Amino acid sequence: MAIKAVCPGSFDPVTYGHLDIIQRAANVFDTVIVAVLNNTSKNPLFTVEQRIELLKEVTKDIPNVEVDSFNGLLIDYMKQKQANTIVRGLRAISDFEYELQVASINRKLDDSIETFFMMTNNKYSYLSSSIVKEVAKYHASVSDLVPPIVEEALMKKYGQI
Repeated sequence: MAIKAVCPGSFDPVTYGHLDIIQRAANVFDTVIVAVLNNTSKNPLFTVEQRIELLKEVTKDIPNVEVDSFNGLLIDYMKQKQANTIVRGLRAISDFEYELQVASINRKLDDSIETFFMMTNNKYSYLSSSIVKEVAKYHASVSDLVPPIVEEALMKKYGQI
């Protein structure tokens, strides 16, 4: 039986930490759907369409990765995609506390869906999209934090090019 996993997130923007988790998940699962959450309660820097395009570009060399977006409950999206596994990256204990709550409610909503937590590579343990945006906003280099195409997109957003 092929195992289809969903790696959900806002990816605003995608970082090397995200890519680490996506690549490692692709090494474990038959198909990984990177699903961009269209969260209407947040004010993202990049549109859903821009985030999808950036993700497609940076994952183009990973053959079993698809990029998509969704609204609403992740569990509903999982059913729609006939996926049975959620992959979430963890950086620290504080991530685990939040992710445990989310995994628990997802399990309550559908006990056939499993959540797998992957510890981030130590070199990305401090990295978040929020930190990347803050650094880029003040025109500091983010070249060690994001792929070149994402760095270029950030520079355009913040008027550097």
